[in-house]
Amino acid sequence: MGAIASPYSSDRRSRIAAGTPTVAVAAQLDRLMHVRPGDHRVVSCYLKLEPRDRARAKYLIKLKNRVRDVISRLDRLGLDKPIRAAAERDLSRLLEHLSDRATLPPTQGLAAFACEAVDLFEVVPLPLVHRSRLAVDRTPLVRELASVEEEFGRLLVVVFDRTSARFFEVTAYEAVELPGLRADSTRGARFRSDRDSPGWGEHAYHNRIREEKQRHLEAIARELFALDRRRAVQGVILASAGADANALRPFLHTYVTDRVLGSVRLSPKEVTPARVHHEALAVREQWERTSERAVVDTLGERLGAGWAVNGIPPTLRALARGQVRSLLVHADAAVAGYRCSGSGRLALTERECRDEGEPMPVIDVVDDAIEEALRQRVDVNVVYDPDACRRIEGLAGLLRFRR
Repeated sequence: MGAIASPYSSDRRSRIAAGTPTVAVAAQLDRLMHVRPGDHRVVSCYLKLEPRDRARAKYLIKLKNRVRDVISRLDRLGLDKPIRAAAERDLSRLLEHLSDRATLPPTQGLAAFACEAVDLFEVVPLPLVHRSRLAVDRTPLVRELASVEEEFGRLLVVVFDRTSARFFEVTAYEAVELPGLRADSTRGARFRSDRDSPGWGEHAYHNRIREEKQRHLEAIARELFALDRRRAVQGVILASAGADANALRPFLHTYVTDRVLGSVRLSPKEVTPARVHHEALAVREQWERTSERAVVDTLGERLGAGWAVNGIPPTLRALARGQVRSLLVHADAAVAGYRCSGSGRLALTERECRDEGEPMPVIDVVDDAIEEALRQRVDVNVVYDPDACRRIEGLAGLLRFRR
């Protein structure tokens, strides 16, 4: 059995854009990076729209609370009256637009940017968002938008049954079908007894079925290993029409086994790239939630040895030194603070900016810390698991070098 093109795929590779095509996102990102609002401010919003966020409009309740909090903190920014009024109108426009669930994209998140002074109002569907956040700043906060593809990485999904296997490469915005496999399979009658011994034909038939299944699974495993060697992937998802997707695991190379994120029920005869992309996002999200406890356990182990920090002030200091390898964020943490104009460092109090320039108020240092971490290409982990959250004091970090 070799790598024969699947009968369910066309010669041309099938593509489906989930939400926004990457070309369109690149164009939007380019426009946003060239926004020059002058003395005015730009409202930037990242909004999670996973099923649990959409249920009973939970996302909207949280957004209204964030808008109210941001408006109450605008005084800290020392804005002139007309500029503050414009920022409030942009926040209202954004809330009004996102309150209409009919206008929401089908994706698991979005980014939105508004500034009436430069006639800016742009909504970008996103396949994932670290956490819902809202900011009013001199420029659009585009780091997360720019890093979505890199953060998501590249996944492989294999959808198989007894006679075929379809392979898909999944990125943040699309699923691309790759050449598939077909297995040799026994045809004809259930079994044929051509020996004198009673039941011999049935025994041989079932042995042959088992051997064919094993050869098929071995071939799938070899193809996954070859695809990973050709271009390393961040994760592998197994899918089958029945409950036996995990039957493939024992045949996988160790390198591939270590990358398995989970499994899902899909049929190779019916699945589409759009469905594969949707299910891959769901499996990846579940894997992220499961991994949270392990990351927080690692934090606890490394704190005593000086290889980690926990708490907003020490984490902000480590981030300013470029010391953070992985940033851990409590999902609900929010606190006002400052950015030191001379060093660019984030701080909780004005006093911390002594000798580092004028302390410039920021609405939420946690949101700004996420933006700074993305600028430094630091791995960002927003922790949602309740038990794990209790062990994160707002912000924490695993370090590149000891403190």
